[in-house]
Amino acid sequence: MDKLPLTSKDILAEKIERIREEFPEVFSEGKIDFERLKMALGDFVDNGRERYRLTWAGKSEAIRNIQTPSVGTLLPVPEESVNFETSENLIIEGDNLEVLKLLQKSYHGKIKMIYIDPPYNTGNEFIYPDNFREGLDDYLRYSGQVDGDGIKLSTNTETDGRFHSKWLNMMYPRLFLARNLLREDGVIFVSIDDNEIHNLRILMNELFGEENFIATFVWKRRTGSNDSKNFVSSDHEYLVAYARTEFTKLNGILKDFANYSNPDNDPRGPWAVDNLTCNKTADERPNLFYPITDPATGITYQCNPNRVWAYEKERMLRLIDEGKVIFPKNGQGTPYYKRHKSELRSERKPVSTWIEGSSRSQNDVAAEQFDDDASILQAPLNSHGTKELRAIFDSQVFNYPKSSRLIRTLIEQATSDNDIVLDFFAGSGTTAHAVLDLNHEDGGNRKFILIQLPEPTGIEEFPTIADVAKERVRRVIRGTEQLEALGGDFKVFRLSDSNFKVWNGTGEGNVENLARQLKLFADNIRPGRESLDLLYEILLKSGLPLSATIEQIDISGQRTFSIANGALLICLGDSVNEQYIQGVLGMYPRGFVCLDASFNGNDNLKTNTKLLMESHGIEFHTV
Repeated sequence: MDKLPLTSKDILAEKIERIREEFPEVFSEGKIDFERLKMALGDFVDNGRERYRLTWAGKSEAIRNIQTPSVGTLLPVPEESVNFETSENLIIEGDNLEVLKLLQKSYHGKIKMIYIDPPYNTGNEFIYPDNFREGLDDYLRYSGQVDGDGIKLSTNTETDGRFHSKWLNMMYPRLFLARNLLREDGVIFVSIDDNEIHNLRILMNELFGEENFIATFVWKRRTGSNDSKNFVSSDHEYLVAYARTEFTKLNGILKDFANYSNPDNDPRGPWAVDNLTCNKTADERPNLFYPITDPATGITYQCNPNRVWAYEKERMLRLIDEGKVIFPKNGQGTPYYKRHKSELRSERKPVSTWIEGSSRSQNDVAAEQFDDDASILQAPLNSHGTKELRAIFDSQVFNYPKSSRLIRTLIEQATSDNDIVLDFFAGSGTTAHAVLDLNHEDGGNRKFILIQLPEPTGIEEFPTIADVAKERVRRVIRGTEQLEALGGDFKVFRLSDSNFKVWNGTGEGNVENLARQLKLFADNIRPGRESLDLLYEILLKSGLPLSATIEQIDISGQRTFSIANGALLICLGDSVNEQYIQGVLGMYPRGFVCLDASFNGNDNLKTNTKLLMESHGIEFHTV
């Protein structure tokens, strides 16, 4: 009988299967023969000991962390949500490495944009619980979901012998899993400063491919500092951008066509006056230094030796004949180029890698996102993020949040109306704020997924940073005295262990212990778990998104959950019979999942159900 896998996607098994598909000849008795693989790859194998690569202490363990599936689940928390039943937005409380593993099946290749603001590794800040050696078990102790000693959160000081290695060990598996979630046209932005920008670029070249590097944006985040080092004030941060594939483009900036018109009824359509010269001297481009004559008046115009014509003489004469050169009416001044809108290659132009920090108010920046150049992005200084959050909470609840306007600018560049935006270092929830703000303005339906570790804040009202994020988004949705209500909703989920007891096959060495284990697993559902908890774990591990529609239907008197308009049917009832199975077949789902206990030990019915489902092309699992 096919059991529903209760672990996250097995990344290693998937990679091996891809190798098997491409190179079946390199497998021997189920294992990869590396000598055969090297022969199959030929000249692409580098056998040298010295090669260009990024390595550090602990990299092998970081790779093993990727390959270790998660046995956790995401428990729904409707009471902390806003419109839980209908929302497509998610706020997930938990260790982002475990959560990213759990999202691999349901959100593989579905995320359009990822933005993260990870720890900058400044030498004295909380990094991540780098002693989460056992993964989920340690996290459950840390978050108080099981008894045990608390996990001491660590800092990464510059005196530590593995200062950069610890940061890389934390980032590598998370970025690897994040890449899997991106769409083919997806984009990731990572905020960083000078402490790790060099390592981040090499790391992302390895994970995303150097050819998929888009740009490093430089953001002027402040106007100056009194605590400068060596009398140098570091006033900028970086936003490193990579694409999922090399064909991905940002949206660019829509050109302003207000100055295009057609006062002379030119059959070629609207036009605007443009420069006819270029930024070269006569010494640099002597072939562009020559006089031109207006055929209508006979007046000759000399070329400026410090700024010569944009075209060679032969092409310039052709443009004059075509009426593409506008001469001054009184013979005074400089000729201009008549540029028709139809000859523009694109209605958009690229953005500059410089993001200008503005000290203006939020409203001013909102009203004018781009400066006069219209290629330089505008974003508030970092201090505006702090002021923005303080205005929402009337107090300081989180240090150094990014401004929602900065992240909104990135979302405008990378997404369209119905895309999904992921932030797995969510902090105070700025990314959700930015998504809701942009949707409110342009009528879009972008969705957000936030993941945040419940790191303690020391604030009684908001005990963890995850609590701060949830409350911020609630207030943004309904509005405050300082903030217009932006509308929206979200589902809350919390990382926990599986709702189902996972059999590890050990009997502790004797018959009595094995019998005791079998008795405990007669009912494989953990005590205290509700139907909604089971439902969402099955949904998640069946590869459907947490935002999938759920409808309760009746089949032969048995309550059944119809997921994604009938794509998957889930039965959590105490018993099933032949009549019920026939009813399920009549619904023609793509998949059907029910509890193993629902067959009440009737192995014949279970076997017949499996055969019937296979004959109807329905994927059938028990759990």
